[in-house]
Amino acid sequence: MLISRGVGTIRTLQKLCKNETQIQNVRNSHGWNYRVGPPPPPKFIQVGAEIIQGFAWWWVLWHLWTEPGHIFGEFEYPDPSKWTDEELGIPAC
Repeated sequence: MLISRGVGTIRTLQKLCKNETQIQNVRNSHGWNYRVGPPPPPKFIQVGAEIIQGFAWWWVLWHLWTEPGHIFGEFEYPDPSKWTDEELGIPAC
């Protein structure tokens, strides 16, 4: 019983899939790339993307070099050796 249901389901799915591919071929809404990559973009797009990426990395690295306080904070780290026992929570003996 279960086997016959499975075969019927597979046949139904095959019919549905066949109909979908036929409908999609008729519409021609977009190109289909099965196991093949899309065509490469034009040369000016590649060059423009490289320029924009280069500028973005320059911007980030330049600001990390000149203004590290934005990342690491703009304060002096306190010297732990100068903290008192009370500040550390150590009870007095």
